[in-house]
Amino acid sequence: MNRLLLATLALAAAATLPAARNLEIYSIDVEGGQATLFVTPAGESMLVDTGWSTPDHRDAERIVAAAKAAGVHKIDYLVITHYHADHVGGVQGLAKLMPIVHFVDHGQQTETGRSADILFNEYTAFRDKGQHILAKPGETLPIKGMDVKFLAAAGQVIASPVEGAGQANPACQGATRPPNDTTENSQSVAMLITFGEFRMVDMGDLTKDHEYDLMCPVNKIGLIDLYLVSHHGMPMSGSKVFVEGIDPHVALMNNGPRKGGDAATWQVIRDTRNVVDIWQLHYAMNADKQHNAADTFIANVDEKCEGKWIKVTAEKDGTFVVENSRNKFEKKYVKK
Repeated sequence: MNRLLLATLALAAAATLPAARNLEIYSIDVEGGQATLFVTPAGESMLVDTGWSTPDHRDAERIVAAAKAAGVHKIDYLVITHYHADHVGGVQGLAKLMPIVHFVDHGQQTETGRSADILFNEYTAFRDKGQHILAKPGETLPIKGMDVKFLAAAGQVIASPVEGAGQANPACQGATRPPNDTTENSQSVAMLITFGEFRMVDMGDLTKDHEYDLMCPVNKIGLIDLYLVSHHGMPMSGSKVFVEGIDPHVALMNNGPRKGGDAATWQVIRDTRNVVDIWQLHYAMNADKQHNAADTFIANVDEKCEGKWIKVTAEKDGTFVVENSRNKFEKKYVKK
């Protein structure tokens, strides 16, 4: 067979190959914790946190179900934002169900006490069997198919703005820095995730003092398309200075039925200039109807639920689609 024929066949075969996939993001219901799965077009996966530990491994099994739907058979990078039970508790159950290759975290725990020690030691027992990456502000994660930059970790934030950011933040006028938070929340690994023109942040439970450090006097992050609401929508995070600074197009809140979804925090998001919609994993039972999204945008409307997830599919031009797995409702958003 001559070279010309071989080249012609190769071109024909290439033309029949499917187009590269988009970035897929699953916000998994772990009842007020976090478990967010990213699947890149290169086929690599990043899971941020693992939810709670329960005897029936409820959250681990919900993560595996989402991974199966995404065609994922292992976790390439597990990012543990901090060592609280609603974020790191599910590691033991998950590790029994799926291989985990890289463990990413902020290093040593900062809280003391028997419960904190047990939780941390259980995690490190599994981390020590894999490959460990220490998250440092300004550095990037070597995942293929999307860009992940660490904005904060171990109580520190990036020293200089990311590319394209650095503008003055009007929301800083009249604002003062909150007192230092001394809990593990303030140690959270926070990330800027980009895929072409698409930009989102996952801040873990990063507290208002470090939100201020990232936003004042200049905005070190820039504008965001999708905001994974900090700290499940609890009042210790999600400050006006931060939310107005990143000015997201869409907010996605990983609250539980009776955890997170704070009415005042929800209203800060709703009042932000360019926010079009707020999506929620749960209806917030402790807030009124006016401080919850419409049921169409909520994955789980009843307190006892089946653990439905919210899926985001992002394209490189910044367009993204958000889908509610409960009712199959979806909405498309174009780059602002």
